[in-house]
Amino acid sequence: MPLNIDSPLTRRVAAFAFLILIFGFTLWVLSPFFASLAWAGILAYVAWPLHQRLLDRLPERENIAALLTTLGVAATLLLPLVWVMFTVAMDVATATATFKQLLAEGLPPLPPAVSAWPGGAWFVTQYQAVQGDPVWLHAQIGVLGLDDPASFKALAGGVGRIAAKFGLAVFALFFLLRHGMSVLAQFRGVATRWLGDAARGYIQAVGVTVRAVVFGIVLTALAQGVLAGLGYWVAGISAPALWGVITALISLIPFVGPVVWIGLSLSLLAHGETQAALGLFLWGALVVSWVDNLIRPLAISGPTKIPFLLVFLGVLGGLNAFGLIGLFLGPVLLAVSVAIWREWQVHARSV
Repeated sequence: MPLNIDSPLTRRVAAFAFLILIFGFTLWVLSPFFASLAWAGILAYVAWPLHQRLLDRLPERENIAALLTTLGVAATLLLPLVWVMFTVAMDVATATATFKQLLAEGLPPLPPAVSAWPGGAWFVTQYQAVQGDPVWLHAQIGVLGLDDPASFKALAGGVGRIAAKFGLAVFALFFLLRHGMSVLAQFRGVATRWLGDAARGYIQAVGVTVRAVVFGIVLTALAQGVLAGLGYWVAGISAPALWGVITALISLIPFVGPVVWIGLSLSLLAHGETQAALGLFLWGALVVSWVDNLIRPLAISGPTKIPFLLVFLGVLGGLNAFGLIGLFLGPVLLAVSVAIWREWQVHARSV
């Protein structure tokens, strides 16, 4: 039977295939920029209240208001980042010198009091085994890449790529602020046409979740990094800014931050600095962890009305699936799923 190209079914199939082809290639072209565009959207949403205030003071000056907001966001993020990069670069140099000294001289001996600890004899035995095996120490430091100039070049290349993505995100932020209301109205119109009135609830769930995750995860992690870095500096830890940044980055994942300050406390204890070790441990347990264990669940679960366990799983799953941007995408996807589930429950009761 010959194919009738003039039939309505054939035309619909051809139109559908054409749309899939066009949108598929469009997504392919934009795929390298998804992360930057997602960050721009998150920054635009967080900075929107400030942008609205500027619009109120600068009526009919949308371009100027968007430019001022963009510059303010860029300065807020860039200036501390530059300071941290310079500080961390100095601390990395210090840490590298320490590792090179370990390569040349070997591990220092443990204080005699360590053997009196519970399990101290086993710890001393293991430490002495490592101390007497310089080949193993060379291998571990080689894994870290601190003796390989190529690793520093790769690190510099990674920093350059991150800087390029940041610049693109800031560039896109201006246009999102300038045309944000129009884009949002178009998105709401399309979503409402396809999903009905329920789309408004989904969009609201996305907005509430993004705000809650930003304040609950990012700001909490930054606060933990600052507080922990202060504790490292007081305790006399070498390269406190570097360890503070590491603590902040690790603290993006809920309940993982204590690994850093507990490890540094044990390091101080192993070197006989009992008071500093005890002080750092108490500072981490009573101050740094208090920020994580109290503020984060309240900041996220309260506004989103989602159990913190789901948010926790969304963060871990998002990181695994999407990388750093998954910190936001994971909880957002769960928030929309919970909103759909609750809507189904309401509909089931009404039937």
